[in-house]
Amino acid sequence: MSTRTVPADFVRRAAEIAEDGGFDMAFPLDAAGVSVAVLRDQSARITPDQLTRFTQAAWQLTDDELFGLSAAPVPRGSFKLVCLSLIHCPDLGSALERMADVTRALPGMPPLRLETGESTTRLLVQMPTRPRTLSPATARAADRLLTDFVLMLMHRFAAWLVGRRVKLVAMELPYPAPDSELAKSYDAIFGVPITFGAEVAAIEFDNSLLRAPVIQTEETLLEYLRESPNLLFSERDYDSSAAAQVRKVLEAGVRGRTSTADDIAEMLSISVPHMRRLLRQEGTSLNQLREEVLRDAAISGLARGESVDDLSGRLGFSEPSAFRRAFKRWTGETPGAYR
Repeated sequence: MSTRTVPADFVRRAAEIAEDGGFDMAFPLDAAGVSVAVLRDQSARITPDQLTRFTQAAWQLTDDELFGLSAAPVPRGSFKLVCLSLIHCPDLGSALERMADVTRALPGMPPLRLETGESTTRLLVQMPTRPRTLSPATARAADRLLTDFVLMLMHRFAAWLVGRRVKLVAMELPYPAPDSELAKSYDAIFGVPITFGAEVAAIEFDNSLLRAPVIQTEETLLEYLRESPNLLFSERDYDSSAAAQVRKVLEAGVRGRTSTADDIAEMLSISVPHMRRLLRQEGTSLNQLREEVLRDAAISGLARGESVDDLSGRLGFSEPSAFRRAFKRWTGETPGAYR
């Protein structure tokens, strides 16, 4: 499981919407080890493992693979049947076309549509019409969360099918931008700056990807589904950006090997100035990535039950008090309060 953390915003919104629909979300939250204090903190982050456990428990509670987010329930097992219908397609283009056809037969699934242009293809997601059982505010929140979830699912699953990165040209979302920190998280998840306030939800990619062969089999699909939604939340679409490569080196360092700027540049076969220039172009820096890797390792360690003293030593802090100060800077809370 990846040590990279994710915003707790997804869990908070999903829990609020499900509770508005009449579900008691205490069980999924307890299964994930997510406290009420974490949900109240707009900047809180959780591990992919916690998000996976929350989602699995929400599936169990609601018997709905979209856990009450859509206009109608999607019975558990539906995604498996959809995947089995397209795993034997020859390439990504035909797999996405079949996915669009199959989802029309599932009332709870947002309809998908492919629009192929001269050089790029857009995959559009339309929100289904909801019965008037939710308040307008809750319905808007559910549409927003459902849009996020479906686009992430399609993007990551497409990359898994062909075993390579599905690099996006553009991504559009039909609602206002969230606060700046969450907006940056969207950019990190999808690997491209997001256009908010668009007319329709869509991801856009180069037409050459449509010809990418599907390399997965029924056997690997069943393994993928057994881990679901682990890979959806913990993998980043076979990312090959400079920031992703640097982060991998830094994550290895957290696990016991220190890496200087010279070390990292040498491992990537580029000069230090060129590496720093690439990171600037991607809106980050070596120091920022170091801080993010340490933050994520600290949150993951606390979630596993590691003590502050052990984490402080493992992450290279001079003393536990220095670790506590850094953790407060990263999350706004002390390690004890966060735990």
